[in-house]
Amino acid sequence: MDAVEWARVQFGVTAGMHFLFVLVTLGLVTLLVIIEAAWVITKRPGALRALRFWGTLYVINYVVGIASGIVMEFQFGLNWSGVSRVAGNVVGAPLAVETLVAFTLESVLLGLWLAGWHRIRPWAHLLLLVGVALTAYLSVFWIMVGNAYLQNPVGHEIRPDGTAVLTDPAALLTNPTLTLALVHVAGAALACGGFLMAGLSAWHLLRRRTVAFRGPARLGLLTGLAGLYLSFNSGWAQLGPVGTVQPTKYGEDADRIAAATAFAGRFGGRPADYLPPAWIDVPYEIMQFVAFGMAIFLYLLPLLFRDLLLRWRWSLALLICAAPLPFVAAICGWLLREVGRAPFAIYGMLPAADAITPRSPTMAAASCVFFAVLVIALGVLNWTLLLRAAGRGLDDPPLGRPVRDDEPATTVMA
Repeated sequence: MDAVEWARVQFGVTAGMHFLFVLVTLGLVTLLVIIEAAWVITKRPGALRALRFWGTLYVINYVVGIASGIVMEFQFGLNWSGVSRVAGNVVGAPLAVETLVAFTLESVLLGLWLAGWHRIRPWAHLLLLVGVALTAYLSVFWIMVGNAYLQNPVGHEIRPDGTAVLTDPAALLTNPTLTLALVHVAGAALACGGFLMAGLSAWHLLRRRTVAFRGPARLGLLTGLAGLYLSFNSGWAQLGPVGTVQPTKYGEDADRIAAATAFAGRFGGRPADYLPPAWIDVPYEIMQFVAFGMAIFLYLLPLLFRDLLLRWRWSLALLICAAPLPFVAAICGWLLREVGRAPFAIYGMLPAADAITPRSPTMAAASCVFFAVLVIALGVLNWTLLLRAAGRGLDDPPLGRPVRDDEPATTVMA
């Protein structure tokens, strides 16, 4: 493997692992808003226990996810200095807004939410969490603005020194590779968070620990299916627009060959060098298989009547097995989006070979191994902590102590 391939693998591992953290964060914070709203409205102790339990899982994932994000940013700056040199004036602005406004505000609101337990009124506490959720989605928006530019560079002009300068912010914000992709990611996050909640709840129900998990199981399943529907339809809808701006990825065969031939004439090499690798069809098919397979839960929804779906062992086992599938589909979709623009770092503008930081294959391999081990260790740590916290159940979640906890755990939501 040469230095370019090592750099691609390093980006794939670090960004892919961080994407999993983001999916859990976005999915769980949306569900937490619903649960806390139920607590504020009904004042039911079960809703408060559920908020503390799922909030604990959310905070664990958020904290470890920050570390994975730092690893990803370091590897990006270390490996892809060419992108910063050529397009730093364009992608730097949305990334700066994401860090200085969205992420900072999200962190401050989350800190106030954590410190505000039993110190501020419940409705104010709920508003803080709503702010956390909104700024989390705002953060994803600005990240996707930068990513959409890499997929389809618009709104700039090229200086004589070869660097791009932003001249049309409106074009950057209305990039055809942005809007539907943003909806697609939001749907994937809801699917991941929803089926994670449903799967963990089913695990507790299967162990017959408490019926208090029936409410989260219903909420998670319904949210997961809504996210699945949103993600599936937005995924299909973006094939046309993306095929227009990236003909080598989704275009008709004639358009793909014509575009690849044009790239070969412009950047050198063979036309085949500018087509995505053949294996990219595999994650595409896996993603579709998962989406169609999980549609089985739509037909099982009538069994939620009188909680039949949550009483039978086979259906609970089915929910547990389904929990990882949205994550698999999301990673496959991410591979399709990122690898599909190969061999470019900025599609049609900057080949990856011209975007990486010059260094030997040995140095690139050592860097790849170091960052991969680091980010995978963070992923293992995160899921170990999540599963340990989830295994403790609703008896005494650490988040929100002390609390009036003198009533038995019952159903969370009617």
